[in-house]
Amino acid sequence: MSLMLDDCETWAVVGLSGDPGKTAYEIAQLLQSRGKRIVPIHPSAPTVLGEQGYATLADVPFPVDVVDVFRRSESAGEFADQAVAIGARGVWFQLGVVDEDAFSRTTEAGLAMVMDTCPAIEWRRRG
Repeated sequence: MSLMLDDCETWAVVGLSGDPGKTAYEIAQLLQSRGKRIVPIHPSAPTVLGEQGYATLADVPFPVDVVDVFRRSESAGEFADQAVAIGARGVWFQLGVVDEDAFSRTTEAGLAMVMDTCPAIEWRRRG
């Protein structure tokens, strides 16, 4: 977790739309305020918080460090697999998102991964 929070700069945020009422938007803003570059991943590929969006992780034309997943547990695993495929360094499943099989596949592939927590919570715990 520390690796991702401290050392990873580019965060693809899966499910990020331009709706400021959504948690994904709030967390993307927090990531930006902490100096991270966010990359919106959404089927409509919107520009969000000044950053160009992409329809899929495979469409992103530069390296991604962390894939931050705001999707239901039953559909989150495919994004962990895509993170492995694009060479990301880590996968972050947000609060309430749990897929033990995806966790096993991802960590066995050598990526750092956390589930069922949020960067905002983890930064608060650190003080």
